[in-house]
Amino acid sequence: MRLGTYVLGDAAARPAVIADERVYDIGAHLPDAPSTMIGLLEALDTWRAQLQALPQIAGWHALSEVRLLAPVPRPGKILALGLNYRDHAAEANMALPEVQTWFAKMPTATNSPYGDVHLPRVSTKLDYEAELAIVIGTRAKHVVREQARQAIAGYCCANDVSVRDWQLRTTQFVVGKSFDTHCPFGPWILTADEIADPQALGIRCSVNGEQRQNSNTREMVFDVFAMIEHLSQAMTLEPGDVILTGTPAGVGAVSKPPRYLAAGDVVRVEIDGIGAIENRVIDEPR
Repeated sequence: MRLGTYVLGDAAARPAVIADERVYDIGAHLPDAPSTMIGLLEALDTWRAQLQALPQIAGWHALSEVRLLAPVPRPGKILALGLNYRDHAAEANMALPEVQTWFAKMPTATNSPYGDVHLPRVSTKLDYEAELAIVIGTRAKHVVREQARQAIAGYCCANDVSVRDWQLRTTQFVVGKSFDTHCPFGPWILTADEIADPQALGIRCSVNGEQRQNSNTREMVFDVFAMIEHLSQAMTLEPGDVILTGTPAGVGAVSKPPRYLAAGDVVRVEIDGIGAIENRVIDEPR
């Protein structure tokens, strides 16, 4: 099942089920259902059967008529794991990490799956990172690995857009990873029951149609269940939290010479079975 958040014209954002290029407004058909994506994820088990039945009823918008927002328009937390692909570590001539290295992207970095990405006024070293995103579905603390799957609502495509000079001028990545518009994800949440093995997904990134990244989630050093187990020892994971799971080889910063993004570039991230997001780079508006 695909869960998304959309707007039509000037109307407020609304959660929806998306199937066969059609958007089924949840509130219109299930008025007692939660009216936000975070609320819906928290109650997903209660509403799952009714949500799955929505494509069998009349009343929908064509996907081409609406604008998709980030499935979770304002996540409580966006957490990202660094250096988590073996092929990426190899291209960067770095040893594989022995422990998980996490940083945060601020919620204000959230961007829609087809929204413009800003080239900052203060930097020209803008880079792309194709990533599988996990969306949390339940409150989770001190989760053991065997229970980690139960905490996952679903998966998205994401681009961990990075301002490399700001990222690397200190040992803390947060600021360089948190510029406005620098976390597009979506285009929807594919619920976890649709993914038999999250460690067997092809992941690709192209810039202006040229393939830059082409790998598979089996290249991860730490798998998605290890991530949930590790993070939940420190903090309570909550419905709607977004976890970015690392990027494979092919980022612009380690190319020779480096290949940074410029205004007008179009970046596409695609993951098998989930879908694709596509974002144009524009100069940061004044």
